[in-house]
Amino acid sequence: MKIGIIGAGQLGRMLALAGYPLALQFRFLDSSPDSPGAQVAPIITGAFDDPDSLRRLAAEVDLVTYEFENVPVAALEAVAKSRTCHPPAEALRVSQDRLLEKEMFGRLGIPTPPFRAVDSLADLRAAVAAIGLPSVLKTRRLGYDGRGQRYLRKRGDVEAAWHALGGVPLILEGFVDFDREVSIVGARSTRGETRAYPLVDNTHRDGILRVTVAPVRSARLQQAAECHFARVLDHFGYAGVLTIEFFVQRGRLVANEMAPRVHNSGHWTIEGAATSQFENHLRAILGLPLGETRAVGHSAMVNYIGTMPDRNRVLGLPGAHHHDYGKAPRPGRKLGHCTVVAPTAAERDRITRKLLRVAAR
Repeated sequence: MKIGIIGAGQLGRMLALAGYPLALQFRFLDSSPDSPGAQVAPIITGAFDDPDSLRRLAAEVDLVTYEFENVPVAALEAVAKSRTCHPPAEALRVSQDRLLEKEMFGRLGIPTPPFRAVDSLADLRAAVAAIGLPSVLKTRRLGYDGRGQRYLRKRGDVEAAWHALGGVPLILEGFVDFDREVSIVGARSTRGETRAYPLVDNTHRDGILRVTVAPVRSARLQQAAECHFARVLDHFGYAGVLTIEFFVQRGRLVANEMAPRVHNSGHWTIEGAATSQFENHLRAILGLPLGETRAVGHSAMVNYIGTMPDRNRVLGLPGAHHHDYGKAPRPGRKLGHCTVVAPTAAERDRITRKLLRVAAR
């Protein structure tokens, strides 16, 4: 079985690495011939919406998936005319537009911050009057890792935010004074089997995920997250791995966004769960039985942002698993990660503090 992956970043690379023990083969489509996926499988070099490149990918594989959510929906629909594609294009379409995403959550009974569509300065002023301050103005599309966002804390911020982001469709969301940020990662197979991983605690800085801690020990939050998760999966007739990020506000979950793909907050599952998110994504889209999602210890995942730490110092830490994506250093760029797995939460936290000091040097 040969699987085509649209996108050859580190997520695609990790998908391929998880698939080789299952006797799977891979082909990537990416605009860059030296993306991380090139380390492990051939790349068809071309734009994601280039018809010739898409036809070539479809001709060389049996099944197509994707590793990031900015793939043009039309490109996925074009491939789907000749090859089965998972996750479904409709999930991708909704995830690419924050307004459609929030509206879907609302229809499914999943709590969200208050929000309004914004297409003009007058719309923005009306939205601020309705939602209040503080609030967050975001581009509806193509915003990730903190990009395309402006915080509005006082009336004087409104026009400045409009001039910074105006000209594209926007959404204003009420600011959530949250206690913590969590996410749920799980999979649904083409046969309808569903499994969810334990909730994880996420720490962001400058809009970029820095640390994930697993598992969150809250049966009540886990149950609520799995309920919301199942509604989204059923809504789309989903197959593959899905992630939903939540704020925890006064003990309840408030949905922030979803990602129809394997996710950075699930990287800990490679060493810290019985089956990794990457293997379960492949099992899911192939209709194979899903693997167990239980945590095998207490884990923390630390992203390497901008620069790589000394590998020897990292590997000298107990339970540390170092991942280098082979990417050129650049400020704000995810270059790799390390997962620490320990028998107790206290030991995990102690080692993670050391890892953070090493990574900061």
